[in-house]
Amino acid sequence: MAKPKIVIEHLEPKLSRWLLIEYKHSSKIAGKENLIFTNVKDEKTYSILSKYGTVYRESIIELEDKFSDLIVLDPKAKVELKPHEISSNTVIIVGGILGDHPPRGRTWTLLTSKLRRAKPRNIGKHQFSIDGAVYVALKVSEGLELNRIPVIVGYKVRLSIFPGVVHEIELPYAYPLVKGKPLISDELIDYLKRGIVFDELRELEL
Repeated sequence: MAKPKIVIEHLEPKLSRWLLIEYKHSSKIAGKENLIFTNVKDEKTYSILSKYGTVYRESIIELEDKFSDLIVLDPKAKVELKPHEISSNTVIIVGGILGDHPPRGRTWTLLTSKLRRAKPRNIGKHQFSIDGAVYVALKVSEGLELNRIPVIVGYKVRLSIFPGVVHEIELPYAYPLVKGKPLISDELIDYLKRGIVFDELRELEL
């Protein structure tokens, strides 16, 4: 079965390490040949993302007429994504946004409300990671109804910051389960355990 194309509309002001990890994992899930990044203005970001998919400087809002069948995933959409809606000609749009808690509806504000022809669809009531949303959309394209895709909400990562100092990060998002385990890239777990503290300290120094 041919996969639909996945478009990730880059909507964050910069390409953080966390965001890049989710983009890379999305490329692994969908396949580089099936993944498109749009709204990539920065030259360095353009160069980096070219390793993981096709890249456009234009927004999908500007490119909308290039595609015949568009679906945009949005938690605020009233209609669930269904398998019969997806064909090899379908392009599924995912907002390239790191989640807020509680959600602020940025996908609707920045993307869905500005698209003229794309059909808004949700993949459940909860907010997914970018790579999680890509995975769920592709599973639906394979014929699975949403209620047959197992999901957990919330995931805790224990961090050993310094000897004897343990901190816990809770990720309050929905994650599809694959063989009973949450779909989170090993690279992200490693970053949360090792890299994020140093990134935050760097931000404080600026």
